[in-house]
Amino acid sequence: MAQSHCVNSPATVAGKLSLRAYTPSASPHFFRTFVSSKFSLRRCCSMVISASSSPSTVSGGPPKSLLLDNKERKDELMDAIERSLSDCLSETHLDSAVPGLNFKTRGKVRDIYDGGDYLVLVTTDRQSAFDRVLASIPFKGQVLNETSLWWFNQTQHVIPNAVVSSPDRNVTIAKKCSVFPVEFVVRGYVTGSTDTSLWTVYQKGVRNYCGNALPDGTVKNQKLEANILTPTTKAADHDVPITPEEIIRSGLMSESDYIEASKAALSLFEYGQRIAREHGLILVDTKYEFGKGSDGAVLLIDEVHTPDSSRYWIVDSYEDRFQNGLEPENIDKEFLRLWFKDNCNPYEDEVLPEAPKELVSELSWRYILLYETITKSKFELPSTKEPIHDRISSNVAHVLSSLP
Repeated sequence: MAQSHCVNSPATVAGKLSLRAYTPSASPHFFRTFVSSKFSLRRCCSMVISASSSPSTVSGGPPKSLLLDNKERKDELMDAIERSLSDCLSETHLDSAVPGLNFKTRGKVRDIYDGGDYLVLVTTDRQSAFDRVLASIPFKGQVLNETSLWWFNQTQHVIPNAVVSSPDRNVTIAKKCSVFPVEFVVRGYVTGSTDTSLWTVYQKGVRNYCGNALPDGTVKNQKLEANILTPTTKAADHDVPITPEEIIRSGLMSESDYIEASKAALSLFEYGQRIAREHGLILVDTKYEFGKGSDGAVLLIDEVHTPDSSRYWIVDSYEDRFQNGLEPENIDKEFLRLWFKDNCNPYEDEVLPEAPKELVSELSWRYILLYETITKSKFELPSTKEPIHDRISSNVAHVLSSLP
């Protein structure tokens, strides 16, 4: 029987609101990252290798593979990635290294510091999924920060953002604002493996998800007729789907703010899909966060179209793989999610197994590949001469001292 999802009682939603009811004067938490059959490590690694070197063959010859075409670049970077496996930026302590900087909070991926009139957001190499940290990925923090900055710059015509400066490859300084306690998840395909993913709930018979009617007969990885918005909010550190009506009725957002943010989310996603396709990628789904500045303006915050917040597939092989029932070639963390889901219960197990080094290295490479593919810029490996924490502390202190 078809089901409807995203129905919460007002009392439950009101309880969620208290978790993220921020005001500018209270130094609001600006950034927050949310983050098949049984197969062995050998099978998982085989999946990674096949996605990298064996595109599906169909009539007319094999399609181009973005992963295959960049094998030379991968070989060039893999030595540096493997050398950095034990030297990731997993923790920061800028509050003890930068005068006047107070520790704000430790997110799953970002460490947020209160810099007076500004927030200092340090993107670490921590990898999150299933609402918890799974591993540390070499160079990931730099990739996420620089990818977001590129998209923030490219999307200013859609909506203004809170970015003030980027003093370091891993750092963004941002305006303080009141964060809306809603994540705007936009989807273009029926896919995913987490509890709130569209494919997971669709398999359970849900045919109305966050106010969106879903037709029968849809299969995994199929394109939706139109992009849809499936908002979520937080309860006990889990993402909880919610309808637009519930958001407004419970006071999570005013109607006017919700309308403005939702329109911006759909426009951002449409623009992101167009740019991604021009670069040989499919932007499958993503999430956005918004806040309100001291002047009342709605601002885009958090991260934009990163491989952490988004799912990316490769255009040239998608259709052939879909028609043959194969998973799309991807440049995101989905294969790492699947490994954990198939080797433990990532939602309930207190202790998780260590992520295989082969998968960690592969994910690092794919994140760098995404950055270079989208931005058409060469990723610059950080210098090994200066410890990364010392470098970040020095750069942040210098820029903060010059801000008004």
